[in-house]
Amino acid sequence: MAFQTPITIWQAIENVEKKKYLLPAIQREFVWSSDKIEWLFDSLLRKYPISSFLFWNVENEHRNGYKFYSFISEFRERYKIHNDEASTDGTNGFTAVLDGQQRLTSLYIGLKGSYAYKEPRKWWDNNENCLPSRRLYLNIVDKLVDQEDGREYEFSFLKNEDTQGSEIYKLRWFKVGKILDLRNLSQFNRFVTENRLSNASIEILSSLQEAIHSDLTINFYLEEEQSLDKALNIFIRINSGGEPLNFSDLIMSIAVANWERKDARKEIHSLVDYVRDSGFNISKDFILKCYLYLFSRDIKFKVHNFNKENARNFEENWEKIRDTIIETFRLVTTFGFNDYTLTSKNAILPIIYYIYHRGITRNFTDSVSNSIDKSAIRKWLHTMLILKVFGGQSDAILTQIRNVYTADISQTQIDSRFENFPSAEIRRGIAKDTTLTDEFIIDLLKTQKDDQYAFSILAVLFPNMDYKNNFFHKDHLHPISSFTEGNAKDLRLNETEWNEFFDPTFNNSIINLQMLDANENMSKKDKTLKEWVEIEVKSSDKTTFYRNHLIPDVSLDLSEYETFRNEREKLLVQKLKDEIGK
Repeated sequence: MAFQTPITIWQAIENVEKKKYLLPAIQREFVWSSDKIEWLFDSLLRKYPISSFLFWNVENEHRNGYKFYSFISEFRERYKIHNDEASTDGTNGFTAVLDGQQRLTSLYIGLKGSYAYKEPRKWWDNNENCLPSRRLYLNIVDKLVDQEDGREYEFSFLKNEDTQGSEIYKLRWFKVGKILDLRNLSQFNRFVTENRLSNASIEILSSLQEAIHSDLTINFYLEEEQSLDKALNIFIRINSGGEPLNFSDLIMSIAVANWERKDARKEIHSLVDYVRDSGFNISKDFILKCYLYLFSRDIKFKVHNFNKENARNFEENWEKIRDTIIETFRLVTTFGFNDYTLTSKNAILPIIYYIYHRGITRNFTDSVSNSIDKSAIRKWLHTMLILKVFGGQSDAILTQIRNVYTADISQTQIDSRFENFPSAEIRRGIAKDTTLTDEFIIDLLKTQKDDQYAFSILAVLFPNMDYKNNFFHKDHLHPISSFTEGNAKDLRLNETEWNEFFDPTFNNSIINLQMLDANENMSKKDKTLKEWVEIEVKSSDKTTFYRNHLIPDVSLDLSEYETFRNEREKLLVQKLKDEIGK
């Protein structure tokens, strides 16, 4: 990227007019007020700098695949605010404006176009009575004096009737766009003579003529490398002082600009809102990632993954993609997850892939015939979250998982081998070590009750709860209220035992937790573990009860908490090995 020889405003406007300067889809729409445009022109006449611009040279082979837009000239508040798409067919390359759109559009409107805004106490009707077109004029008779906003030259957007007064009034207001016809000294002098301008008017008009035709005001950097990814990163850095931007914002702008029948931005935002209303916070980035995972071999956020062809493919398959995402979140809700306990949204992308390409988008969650499949997915998801498979380099893991689906086939579809969710094949297909050692499991068992991973660990240990209807509770076996100084003194604990008694890695961890259904939890309340078990086993088989609640057959007195802790740890280690061990 190099700083180029500056050009005049006239040259820049000519390039805009001839569509040599275009706007890429990443650009926001024009938002400057008429006052701000007037202020910009005042700065020009006072020789103030208006900051540099960033341009990107787009060569022929790179003009296809992305949408570009022409500059807006006839701005109408509410009604004419969108830029028209520009055809780049037959061009020999052009320049994309990455930074400076608001300033260039303001100059273009001031010199070539109009600005319409609503009249006070009028309706929002799209007509000249309510929103009259206004063109930029300059008072060439008087300069401003002692203005609070610091302006020296009086620029104003005026309606047609504002300039139809007396000859004196007409001479006061010079239509700024007319300066484009006064390019050289001969043309300027002829205009001055024909209109018998005063010296004061000549001085003001001369300042305007110099600002447009002589001053090299447009300083710009030109990026000539044909990597749009690099251009976007430059754009982000330059704009970092304003409204926060990120790469995916710009990628989305390119993607949605190429949708033809639907309002992509509205569709994607509506889906984000719908999923959020169902309890899960997702972003537009997640939706874009879903598309890439479903259709692109490369799942990284790069521009070439969102060219015209890919974006139109996205649009063509949108309804099915949307329905799959909704169905998948419905499914994980029936597993008992919420936004807090679903510790990685990336973990559900392989589920989305499976549901989409198997063509089971609708009613998969509710169908009884899919119970085995749903059980496999549930167990796999909990396992992946417990093992934190998607931490760190999740793109690499996601790619490895998709390779399991697409191995030895030419298209992005699921091999007929997988009539059920391929949880075992996926686990074998990822490079990350998912072996469960005793040390790893013991560390898992230290997880605290309110930790976001506690749900998945307990859900694996207690798979038979009514997770679909959210009819479950995390419960302390030895009530947390039992671990008091009074009880510790009654047990006559030494210093080491005292510290262990109050150590949350036992009394508030998985070792001292279970899942109960809501009714069981209501009946247990703050009963001691021994009291509760004695009541429950009167009406049920003790062996079955102990097995279902993963309670070791040892003394349940609080005084024997250390023995209970050690034996329950052994039970839980074995249970986790049986459930999610390789």
